[in-house]
Amino acid sequence: MDLPLEPPVAPMLGRLARELPEGDFLYEPKWDGFRCLAFRSGDRVELRSRNDRPLGRYFPELVAGLRAIACPQFVVDGEIVVASESGFEFDRLLARLHPAPSRVERLRAETPASLVMFDLLAAHDQDLREVPFAERRALLARLLGAAAAPIHLTPATDDLAVAAAWLDRFQGGGVDGVMAKHRELRYESGARAMVKVKRQQTADCVVAGFRLLAGRPLPSSLLLGLYDEDGGLRHVGVASAFSERRRLELLRELAPLEVPLEAHPWERGFLLEGSAMGRLRGAAARWSPQEMELDWVPLAPLRVCEISYDSLDVDRLRHPARFGRWRPDRDPASCRLDQLEVSAHGPGELLGAR
Repeated sequence: MDLPLEPPVAPMLGRLARELPEGDFLYEPKWDGFRCLAFRSGDRVELRSRNDRPLGRYFPELVAGLRAIACPQFVVDGEIVVASESGFEFDRLLARLHPAPSRVERLRAETPASLVMFDLLAAHDQDLREVPFAERRALLARLLGAAAAPIHLTPATDDLAVAAAWLDRFQGGGVDGVMAKHRELRYESGARAMVKVKRQQTADCVVAGFRLLAGRPLPSSLLLGLYDEDGGLRHVGVASAFSERRRLELLRELAPLEVPLEAHPWERGFLLEGSAMGRLRGAAARWSPQEMELDWVPLAPLRVCEISYDSLDVDRLRHPARFGRWRPDRDPASCRLDQLEVSAHGPGELLGAR
């Protein structure tokens, strides 16, 4: 490719913070999708993931959208997202990575993707990585001035109150935080030079089982559940990362609650419906209690714990949660799935009518 920089290029990363930094910053929504560096030279377009894996074959509509931009040579940084009526959904996005060309074409029509751009690394024959971010942002806006969906320019603001409102109004559903970038920031490939602000959230979950450490009779993770509107106990994720001392305490606390699998809410399995992302960590498919040796210990769903988490996939925890404390004051039946409901504000509002 005839560009001032070519793949592989490591994207610039963010360091986690819980509060928005004040000062000479520009703030942008943090999109929950696939990080993507796009390289265009004439009709040739390449999409590369954060780990430099090619993505173009899976998203032909994005390749076409990038070819339609007037500038024939550029390198941009952005995020690929897939929208639904409830927001942007990571599981549907993951389902787009299918090896069969016929399936790619079908999914292109059924679940079209968008590319939300937030940085410009090169244009024409100029490497822009040493240009301050505020200037790169202005050049990116000019580059995308006439661009149409599925190509979008991410919103940006220098108003701290507006950025705080994004955190409050658009939590979940495709926006999981705010990125803060100093106006003078250069593009530092591979460095955690940006600030990634994510609000920590909590939920009260029922502990209905635990997994054991490999080769050791100590809990490795707690299996968490929440009740749905039909009264079923839905497996929503796990809590893990316990110290050795805490594992021993958990074993003593939970051993009296051990029950046979028969008549347990997850007697026939959990996450039976599966998902486009595959099995949720800690979940299992359907089984026969008489024929299959369990790799988890069923517990009577009588204890409630408070957990903290930062990301969701619809109504499941994206990553293992952090155990907070026991909640003896909570009735397990009151721990319902609606705790994980995301904001009613669709994050698509942030992209405007393009």
